[in-house]
Amino acid sequence: MLAIKYSIFAAISTLVNLFFQWLSFLAYSGFGSLYVAMFVGTLAGLVSKYILDKKWIFYHTPKDKKDDAKKFILYSFMGVFTTIIFWGTEMAFYYLVPNPNAKYVGAIIGLTIGYIIKYFLDKKYVFIHKEEVNI
Repeated sequence: MLAIKYSIFAAISTLVNLFFQWLSFLAYSGFGSLYVAMFVGTLAGLVSKYILDKKWIFYHTPKDKKDDAKKFILYSFMGVFTTIIFWGTEMAFYYLVPNPNAKYVGAIIGLTIGYIIKYFLDKKYVFIHKEEVNI
């Protein structure tokens, strides 16, 4: 059941990311627009995915806003490597496939790979249960 739920949340966050990329392209289509759109989409997807993962995958209840901010920063840091995969795949499709929508296919593939890796990183390093920590 966890895999299904995580997959659904990953799909939701992917749609949020792509929607914000699309909005970004509507607002700006000049020099570097792909990079601006990827950044905007990444931020939107990151926030939505953090909220869903925190509450419904890892069942984490922050002690206070400071604890929540620390978790979000660590969660974001774990996403750096997976974001490189996502951006690299999206850019490869953008530059190598002569179709203006190819970038979205690359984004979906990159995000899928990234979210799979990110689950294991988050489970091990972000949402650690005290009984799992070996000190």
